[in-house]
Formats: sequence, structure tokens, C-alpha cells
Amino acid sequence: MFKKFAAEALGLSDIGIIVQPKDFDKVDADDYLFHEDQERIYFLIKSKKDEYCFTNLALIHVDGESAISSKRAIRRYDYAHYAIANVGIETAGTIDLDVELKFSIGDKLFSIDVRKDYLEALKDIYKALHTIGKLQRQDEIARNNAQSAASVVGSMLKLNSPAAPQAVVEYYHSMLAALNTAVLEQHLRKDFSGVFEKYIHA
Repeated sequence: MFKKFAAEALGLSDIGIIVQPKDFDKVDADDYLFHEDQERIYFLIKSKKDEYCFTNLALIHVDGESAISSKRAIRRYDYAHYAIANVGIETAGTIDLDVELKFSIGDKLFSIDVRKDYLEALKDIYKALHTIGKLQRQDEIARNNAQSAASVVGSMLKLNSPAAPQAVVEYYHSMLAALNTAVLEQHLRKDFSGVFEKYIHA
């Protein structure tokens, strides 16, 4: 027990390790995956307090209050609803024990300390997160363009209204279906398996 208190006081409990794929089924985060939707873990950082689980669909944060408490809070950040930005790595100095992975997801800022001998593996998740953020920004531009185009078409419809009310209704439903497809499906990526498979080298 004394060692746990000492680690907590020195901050050593916050230094994480990268869990190998063969051990993914042993972590707490695995219990909160949507296996029914083919969600799978691609990268996982574990400290004595926390788990940071990067799946193809979301970041799952198993948030511990302290290294000596068993209390956990589960927070999920789906990539479809939380944009990733400000991705960076701070490397260790000569006497430092750790390196830091930094990024924001939505309005939440993360700074994750990882043992410095995992730096090469940490570069993989850096590349994956940076790429996900870039694709999310591209999707956002495409969604905005789709909504702008719909507004233009709506204005044209007002200027050239068909005589039959039924034609207006049919046109409205057709345009709405096309807009929903563009905004909610074509330009709202939910699954980033391809990105993780490209950059993560287990």
C-alpha cells in the first residue's frame, strides 16, 4: 500500500504503457465496446489511473480518480460527433521518464504521459489521430457545401414554383432525402478502421 501512495505522490502512477493487442481483452475498456457494431480496439494506453482506448469508432476513456481508488468513470467520444485537433507529441528530456501525447477531441483536452521507451509506437497513434482530424475537417466542409447547395436550390424553387402543390411536396421530400444522405452518410465518417490499419503497427 505504501508503494501505491508513493507512486501517487510522485506522479509516477500517471505514466502509461501501450498495451499489446494480445492483451486487449484483459482491459476494462473492452467491456464498453459495441462489439455488435464491429467496434474493435486499435491502440490502448494504460496507466494505473486511466485507460485511453482508441477504437475504429471512438475514444473510450476509462477515467480513474486516483491510483489507489477502484472508482472509474467511462467517457466515450465518438469520432462522428467529436472533432480531433491540436495533435502533438512532446518528447522527453534526458532525465525525463515519459513523453506526452497531446490532442483535443471536441472541447476536451488530453495530455497523456507515456513511458519514453514507447515513443516509436506513440508516433503511430499521432499519425492516425492527425489524419482522422484532417478527414473530419474535409467532411465538415462537404456538409456545409451540401447545406449551402440546398439553400440555393430552395431559393430557385421559390422563383420557379410548380403549379401543382403535389409537385412541391414531392420535390421537397426528394431534396430532403438527398441532403440527409449527403450530410449524415456520405460526408460523416463514423468508422476509421482504414486509417488505423494504415498507421498502427502492432
